[in-house]
Amino acid sequence: MAALKVAVVGAGVIGLSTALCIMETCPNCSVTILSEQFSPNTTSDVAAGMLIPHTYPDTPIHVQKQWFKETFTYLFAISNSAEASEAGIHLVSGKVADLWELHGKYDIIVNCAGIGAHQLVGDKKLLPIRGQVLKVHAPWVKNFIRDGDGLTYIYPGIHRITLGGTREKENWTLSPDPGTTKDIFDRCCSLEPSLWGAQDIQVKVGLRPSRQCVRLQREVLSQGGVKLLVVHNYGHGAGGFSVHRGTAKEAAGLVGECIAALQGSSSKAKL
Repeated sequence: MAALKVAVVGAGVIGLSTALCIMETCPNCSVTILSEQFSPNTTSDVAAGMLIPHTYPDTPIHVQKQWFKETFTYLFAISNSAEASEAGIHLVSGKVADLWELHGKYDIIVNCAGIGAHQLVGDKKLLPIRGQVLKVHAPWVKNFIRDGDGLTYIYPGIHRITLGGTREKENWTLSPDPGTTKDIFDRCCSLEPSLWGAQDIQVKVGLRPSRQCVRLQREVLSQGGVKLLVVHNYGHGAGGFSVHRGTAKEAAGLVGECIAALQGSSSKAKL
């Protein structure tokens, strides 16, 4: 049987990690990533990327713990080893407006579209939580500071410091707000006065894909008697970075189930 073609829609931390897990779990598949935006222009690039447990009210706690544990273990291993030079994943630019556009080109579609799933699959349970942050150059800041409920934070990165932030429910605006920028900067400077000397301040906005529970499931779409195999992996809210590896591994397992179903159907057809 020819290598099955899998399309992963979305190139944020969830989409990329899911594609990687599929390659590891199903090495004979051909995996293509389709996305309107790639790094550094994704919501994941706006995030500070801190590994902090987040809760999903409608997801069993033992499942959340497993996702976080697997993600922590994976990232910890990377921190102690060189990154792999090649992942065997193809990146293809292009906007997908309907999953049915991919029928005939791919055998399995993996939906990691984040907030884009609101329109792509009509998920009205998925809503944005707008986040505005500042990326600044302040190399003297070495430690992270997180105030109270975590709305105000200072997270050092490799090249820049992330200052935040906002949690604006159901706000779809991607344009930076000058008043919010000033408020964030003032709040962070009150925690770390040396930030008044920060340089090259950049304002970033991202829409966290918020849902009561992560949608991580198989679905068979049907249209005019034609079927389309889909695996959904989206709705991580602000916790995508903290559980990306765990949910990606689970999604890859679901892709494996789809492959087994397709191979089973092919064998029966030959008989």
